[in-house]
Amino acid sequence: MNALSKHLLISNLAASPAVNGIWRQLHQIYETVRRQGLEGHVPEEASSSLQNIYFSAILLGCAQPASFTSSEINFIVACAENSVDLIEPTGDAATRTPATFWIDPSRDATALACSRKLPPPDTHVHYFSCDRLAPKLKNQLDLLENGASPQQINLPDFASTPGGQGVLRRLITYWCEPGKRRFPRRRQNYRAALCSGLHSVWHMFQDGDAAAVETSSWMITNESPDGYALMHVSGKTGGISVGDITAIRTESGANWQICMVRWALSENQEHLELGLQILATRAVPAHLARPSETGTTVRLPVLILPEIRALHSTEMLVIPTGTLENQPLKLVLVLEKENLEVREVKSTHLDEQNSHIEIFSIEPDTLPS
Repeated sequence: MNALSKHLLISNLAASPAVNGIWRQLHQIYETVRRQGLEGHVPEEASSSLQNIYFSAILLGCAQPASFTSSEINFIVACAENSVDLIEPTGDAATRTPATFWIDPSRDATALACSRKLPPPDTHVHYFSCDRLAPKLKNQLDLLENGASPQQINLPDFASTPGGQGVLRRLITYWCEPGKRRFPRRRQNYRAALCSGLHSVWHMFQDGDAAAVETSSWMITNESPDGYALMHVSGKTGGISVGDITAIRTESGANWQICMVRWALSENQEHLELGLQILATRAVPAHLARPSETGTTVRLPVLILPEIRALHSTEMLVIPTGTLENQPLKLVLVLEKENLEVREVKSTHLDEQNSHIEIFSIEPDTLPS
């Protein structure tokens, strides 16, 4: 069981699908463990019980590992091992909550949230609840935001970074508050160009056709109103990473859409698939004016995303992770196109935080200075 869970971990770290049958083998071995009453047994050279080894692998699978970087996955493993004792196996779905999941031992897959999809009728499944994880994760996040060190709450140093705290927020969603897919997906087969990285996307919108940025060619394999799945065709992909900002333009489109890389999978060095979430249909390049330690003003490239009623009802600001140590109320944005424009805005909500970027909802600051 430990070897199978390590196999799954290595596959996730490599952003590669696991070998066919691995999940089914893991489920079947745990079925045998349950029948023999060995859930609490700790194997030699292991630090966890068989039940905790099994459910740690399940928790990682439920966290949608393809949507995290390798360093974030290692952090998730630590979070899972730190909280797996709070998993509650249940006999049926009679007390189903948003944090209830089901496992079909005959399926070659991890658990599924009941709120996302119910098991087929007359299928032999096991249920478990993550309800007890939510208070712990939220408390850990609150302590970190109020100055506690990761060591004080038994987490790796990564927990003190903006990216680590962003992972904790997403784990609360994936493990404790999973929801249904918002829109259906449709199969497609047409090409698109992709520009990746906040720096490159900023220059593309700032400099227009004169921008010296690289793009790559992709095939769109399916789409929905809020995103795309892509398969790489040609061009460099070394700068593409989960969580980063991209811009995409379809072969029939004239404009670039702003997206975030939500997941990545690669079966081998020649094959790469991406999932993109659409953030906006255009972007406004700007500079965030920030005071430096020397007393001068530093201008940092950022993107302003206009509101899209179907996706978000306010403007959004995309900045590199770690630019703002806290969430300051007032921000000064400098726009340089035909004319110089200075805008004072205030951040109202942190919408996204990962190892690459942070996204804030913003609105005009109408209060006097």
